[in-house]
Parts: sequence; C-alpha cells; structure tokens
Amino acid sequence: MSNTRNTQESQDSQKSQTSENSRKPTDNAAVDRPSPMEVLRQARGQLAELTGMTAESVSSFEQTDQGWALEVEVLELERVPDTMSLMASYQVELDAQGQLTGYRRVRRYERGRSDPRRTGGH
Repeated sequence: MSNTRNTQESQDSQKSQTSENSRKPTDNAAVDRPSPMEVLRQARGQLAELTGMTAESVSSFEQTDQGWALEVEVLELERVPDTMSLMASYQVELDAQGQLTGYRRVRRYERGRSDPRRTGGH
C-alpha cells in the first residue's frame, strides 16, 4: 500500500513539475521581449550611433514575424534656414529583442517640403 502511495505522490510531483516547466518559456518570452517604447528608443540610438546622424522621429513602426520594422526620419545636413535642412527616411529592421539587424535610406527631402500628393487616390 505504501508503494502505491509513493508511486502516486511521485507521479503527482512529476505532473506538477512538467506543468511548471511548460509555463516557464512563455513567461520568459514575455519578459525577454522589449516594450514598443524600448524598441523605439533602441532603434533611434543604434541608428544614430551607426550613422553619426541625429534620428529626429519615427514615422512608422510595426511588429513583424522577425522582430520590428521602422521608418526613422534623420537630419542629414543642417542648413540655415532650418526649413532648407536635408532630411532622410531610413527603413530600419530590428530583431525580436530590439537589436538593429539592418537599415537603408529610402528617400531624401528638404525639411520644409511636403510630399507631393498623387491624384486619383493612388
């Protein structure tokens, strides 16, 4: 009888440990993943460090299967008056932990100029 009870207690203990272990990766994954604000700060800082240019704002931001994708507006060349300064949009990719994995410039423009509007809703 005592063997049966010990076996049952051992099985219950194993089930409890298995249950706890199956929850741990989920809990750790949530803890390891940075918040969106942390990702934005990291992206701006890393891009500025790599390019030597000031990241002024983030104009788009989305979570992807691989991590994060952002478009960051950067001051490339400061001019007087400020509206003539040269700006650039950089497409920035980060992994799930917020580490920069790649970037590229997608357009350049003068700060004081708006994007031309297309007719016909395109």
